[in-house]
Amino acid sequence: MKLAGKDHIGWIVDSGEKVTLADEKTIEVWVLKHENDEEVLSSWAQHFRSHYCHDDEIDFYRKGYYFSRAEYLNKIKFPDPSVAPGPSIRAGDFSEILVADYLQYVLNYWVPRTRYGDKTIRNESTKGSDIIGFKIIKEEQDSVEDTLALFEAKAKFTGRRENRLQNAVDDSSKDHARKAESLNAIKQRLFQKGLLSDAERIERFQNLEDRPYKEVYGAVALFSSAIYDSDVVSKTDVNNHPNSNNLKLLVIHGNEMMDLVHKIYRRAADEA
Repeated sequence: MKLAGKDHIGWIVDSGEKVTLADEKTIEVWVLKHENDEEVLSSWAQHFRSHYCHDDEIDFYRKGYYFSRAEYLNKIKFPDPSVAPGPSIRAGDFSEILVADYLQYVLNYWVPRTRYGDKTIRNESTKGSDIIGFKIIKEEQDSVEDTLALFEAKAKFTGRRENRLQNAVDDSSKDHARKAESLNAIKQRLFQKGLLSDAERIERFQNLEDRPYKEVYGAVALFSSAIYDSDVVSKTDVNNHPNSNNLKLLVIHGNEMMDLVHKIYRRAADEA
């Protein structure tokens, strides 16, 4: 998938804060310093929309409904902005896409974007690992330095303070068991889209025993700054995670995050 502009990634800034857990593992804390920059927000909205539906597909998909482009996206593709569980699904999808952007543009992984386009129920989360990224050192030959990254993201943008990082860690602990299914899902969707060479790249990571590579796991919690609490996330326990030695812990927080979520969805529909 060719993605639109990535300038919004410049708004994610390493705060320099490190939260230390009881076992001495540390959590990186990043801040999303979003602004009212029309050009960046418009580019971000286009990028965001492309995860659900390519612009050159919308007119065909909407035709039978007699919907406008915005109506089709709002009524068929995007989670509902107000009727539960729509808002929480919006927050979750937004967070997963933002972490995928972080993985691709900050950590330099290849991250196929196949997770949201074939949703059949808009107000449900997609099953499987949240975000999967790949690093291939040389396309023409395997390297033990090739890396598979499996990240889980959990959001908390409104309400009371709670440890969503613990939820992300707990979900991440299941990722190894569901890795094979998640890789197959990505490969299958890429093949169905006619992206055969990308689908074939997934094969590099489907047999760890015969073709060794590195694995990195990640747990990310995203908060509105008003309800982010370092003391709460410092209670995170990673001892039950089967890959705790290769587990990256990350918090991203920003002001009025739920307002931002709705703003991006609204632009994504209105500017289609």
